[in-house]
Amino acid sequence: MGRHPRPEIAEQLLERCTDHALEHGLPDRLEPLVQATGTSARMLLYHFGTRDALLLAVLRQARRRHLDSWGGLLRLRPDEHYATTLGRAWVSMTGPDEAPFLRMFTQLRQQSEQSLWPGFTRQATTDWLGPLDAGLASIGRGGSATLVLAVIRGLLMDVEATGDLERADAAFTELLGALDPAAAQLPLR
Repeated sequence: MGRHPRPEIAEQLLERCTDHALEHGLPDRLEPLVQATGTSARMLLYHFGTRDALLLAVLRQARRRHLDSWGGLLRLRPDEHYATTLGRAWVSMTGPDEAPFLRMFTQLRQQSEQSLWPGFTRQATTDWLGPLDAGLASIGRGGSATLVLAVIRGLLMDVEATGDLERADAAFTELLGALDPAAAQLPLR
C-alpha cells in the first residue's frame, strides 16, 4: 500500500516555495526550492508532479496574494474619496512590501517562463479594471479605469527602470489632479 497525498503538506511546501520565489525570483531549477523547503526534489515532484507544475502553482499562489493585497488597496471605501484611496494605494504599490510582486510578475512577462501561464499578461491587466472602475465611478470618472491602470503600470515600469520614485510620485499626483482637482493637493508620502 502506497502513501496517500497529504494536501496540508503540499500547501505548506507551496507557501514556502512561494515565499522563496517572491524574495529571490522564480528559479530556473528545483534546487533553490528544495533548499527553501528543507525537503527533497523527489518530495516536491511527488506533491506537484513536475517542475513546471510546481512553478505554475507558485505563480498562482503569488498571484492570489497579489490580488488580495492590491485588491484591498484599490477597493472603494464609502468613507473615503477615491482619489485619496488611489494615492494611498500608489504609495503602498511602490513600497517595499509590494516590490516582490512587481519583481516576480515583471520577470514572468519578460522571460520565456510565461509559457507556464498562457494568458497571464492579459489576466494580470484585466484583474484590476473592475475595482478601479467601481472606485472611479464614485468620483464621476467611470470608464477611466483603462487610462488610470495604464498610467499606474507605466509609472511602475518607470520606477523599476530608473529608480526615480520622486518623479513618478509627481506624475501620479498629476494624474490624481486630473481625476479630481482637489486631489492635486494631497500629499503622497
